Amino acid sequence: MRKGFVYIMSNKNRTTFYIGVTNAIKRRVLEHKTGRGSVFTKKYHLIDLVYFEKIEGLEECIQREKQLKNWHRDWKINLIKEDNPEMTDLAADWYIEVDGEMIIKSG
Repeated sequence: MRKGFVYIMSNKNRTTFYIGVTNAIKRRVLEHKTGRGSVFTKKYHLIDLVYFEKIEGLEECIQREKQLKNWHRDWKINLIKEDNPEMTDLAADWYIEVDGEMIIKSG
């Protein structure tokens, strides 16, 4: 069974959140950070990964994504703060810049 990830991106002030699903979390977050993730995340500058969970099975990921998208804002914030109390960018050290381009660190 293939694994997947449900994740939440936010802007620097933590005023807007985006919930997504992917089978490659580092690649997908890099897309958001470089403005290629989605129109919504680009428009609202949602470049910080504040939450993610690994789930076995892509269908289960999609179900969890739908569940979280229906949650109230406060519930989402509480979920994020359970694992990330300071709401920091969890992917801050996942990438390096090489020749002006961000790439995924190996390892």
